[in-house]
Amino acid sequence: MTVSWHRFFSTDRILSVRRGRGERDLCLVVEDTEQGQALVRRDVPRGTDLPLPSDVGDPGEAILSADGAWVLSLHDDNGSEVGHVWATSVDGTDRRDLTPDLAPYTLRGIDTARHGDGIVITAAAPDGFSLWHVHRSGSSAPRRLFTSPHEAWNGLISADGHIASIDTTDHNPGVRRFAVTVVATDTGAVLGRLTDGPEAPVRAVRFSPVVGDGRLLVSTERTGYARPCVWDPADGSRTDVDAPHLRGDLVALDWSDDGSRILLVHVDEGLHRVLEFDLRSRALTAVAHPTGAYFEPDVAAAHLHQWASHYAADGRIRLLHQRFDQPLTVLHVDRATGEAPAADPPADVAPGVRATSYTVHSTDGTPLQLWVCRPPDADAPLPLVLNLHGGPNLVSVDSYNPQAQAWVAAGVAYASLNYRGSVTFGRRFREGFIGSIGDRELEDIESAVRRLVADGIADAGRVFVTGASYGGFLSLLSVGRLPKLFAGAMAFVPMADWVTAYDDMNPALRAAWKAFFGAAPDLDPDRYRRSSPITYVEAVRAPVWIVQATHDTRTPPKQAYAYAKALQRAGGDVRIDWFSGGHETSSRRQEIDDQQQMMHLVQAALRGEPWSRGPVEPPSGQGSA
Repeated sequence: MTVSWHRFFSTDRILSVRRGRGERDLCLVVEDTEQGQALVRRDVPRGTDLPLPSDVGDPGEAILSADGAWVLSLHDDNGSEVGHVWATSVDGTDRRDLTPDLAPYTLRGIDTARHGDGIVITAAAPDGFSLWHVHRSGSSAPRRLFTSPHEAWNGLISADGHIASIDTTDHNPGVRRFAVTVVATDTGAVLGRLTDGPEAPVRAVRFSPVVGDGRLLVSTERTGYARPCVWDPADGSRTDVDAPHLRGDLVALDWSDDGSRILLVHVDEGLHRVLEFDLRSRALTAVAHPTGAYFEPDVAAAHLHQWASHYAADGRIRLLHQRFDQPLTVLHVDRATGEAPAADPPADVAPGVRATSYTVHSTDGTPLQLWVCRPPDADAPLPLVLNLHGGPNLVSVDSYNPQAQAWVAAGVAYASLNYRGSVTFGRRFREGFIGSIGDRELEDIESAVRRLVADGIADAGRVFVTGASYGGFLSLLSVGRLPKLFAGAMAFVPMADWVTAYDDMNPALRAAWKAFFGAAPDLDPDRYRRSSPITYVEAVRAPVWIVQATHDTRTPPKQAYAYAKALQRAGGDVRIDWFSGGHETSSRRQEIDDQQQMMHLVQAALRGEPWSRGPVEPPSGQGSA
């Protein structure tokens, strides 16, 4: 293999641009640099960037205070995702713990009022889920506004700081179909609750940016697909954007600063189309833009999206645009013409290959969406790497993918599957894995591989599977339950043994998987064992590589080690590499090293050489306790 693929990782690029809640157009920019992720505060009107201190916490979860003078983020132990939210001044001279008297928690939401220093934090701890009202200045002690033993996420606060919302499941315990509960921040009194019944979840997106306007932009699923709604908890009135002529999800992203317009993205078979809804005229208008992705959902995080298009302070739409071959580029829609001129990618980004969207049908006829990249001059079936995203309630979008470009540059085809459990394909598809974890996903995976082989894209017998987190779990499960389909599995921070992992997970993850499985493992251990890759180690024939973190509280180290030992005892070819950190700890250097290692392993497997290099024990005994 050539080394030219390094060029796809070599350029500093933007990972996210998140506008602050204040009136000024200040954005928190997450950059990918040689040293790792870095934060910059961008003053858009002035055209200036202020690099922020490197020790402000998790860059992906950070937000700006309303005045833009502070960064708020979770500080944890080496990526464990369990800790406290701290406020750090943008010059790094001052920092304070906003919840000093609370037990360590996992963050499941953070938002700040447009005016004042009011903040809400959604915390998951051993005693349940709770919404806390805090002040950045520390002028008063944290106040608990809501608490429940059942899943509750995504706390938001109004522009004036007087009311807050949280997505709750008390109306439907044990099932992740949220309702929105609104409370007063001075007393915690419940002011209203929006539910569309036990079958149709409702999730909050953002309060109106207008002071004194308590309306809340939410996402509903009465039709089975996401649709925006503006709800006023004061009188219960609502404005639904039903759009019956559109197939697929219509995802709400943002309000305009005057509260008159809503930014939306229509997702149909994985393809994005940006729209705008005028609340006064009730007109739904298409926004001109190049093809690609304009947001990427998140799950089990402090924000609804990893990155998302939004409104600028001057009323323009700020489109965040990516493609498989193009890093994030910021486009501004010209209101006079309604157009968003295509911007050139950074000059030093190597030209790559665009992805093609395929529709594949699973065993029962369910349509699946698949992204495929292959060398432009390929005229015969090739070795192929199938990527499975994490989550499960995440999705693979048409965003920049240096790994895909690296494989294609090295003469290997690449595909990324949106299996059942992925979001933006409607509720039935998103929930299609629940109750029988792994079964429907494996049907989808097998169908995708057989289609790729039948179409002459992949060479049967030379298909490799990879993924991180839930994608790593599915990679290990695939080589155990579909042993003839794959030539190797490369799994990053995977779930390998649900039973062993359960007690070591952070409380938020335990609640989620109890809901997905339908019971805790002590009540139905067979269901957890049936879904665990460790159960099938005797059937594994392909080599397996695992990359595991020592401080991971989502896919804990002990269960990964147990799988590697069990596969080793069964005579399997297994290698496990450990790194110090948590579930999403990474750097560009690590990404390059991982890609290099995967390429070496794929070539070794094609030559019939083993992957194992001896003991699988973690450093200093971590993970084996």
